[in-house]
Amino acid sequence: MDLKNIFTSEQRKALVEEIKEYFLNEHDIELGDLACTLLLDFFSEKIGPEFYNQGVFDSYKYLQNSLDDLLGIQK
Repeated sequence: MDLKNIFTSEQRKALVEEIKEYFLNEHDIELGDLACTLLLDFFSEKIGPEFYNQGVFDSYKYLQNSLDDLLGIQK
């Protein structure tokens, strides 16, 4: 799965700016666009699937609980 394309160009630009701001404010390190883009790509590829899988699992549990509730109204 190519996770580099999960964000629109506007979203990527905004996220790169957020990363730049974070490093400057929290670590007093000024990073350029390329470094921040590479960081975004790295974290998207390494951590993104974990968030996705957790979202799928959470959705499954929610639907399972909803179905259990639905069966509870049987007469």
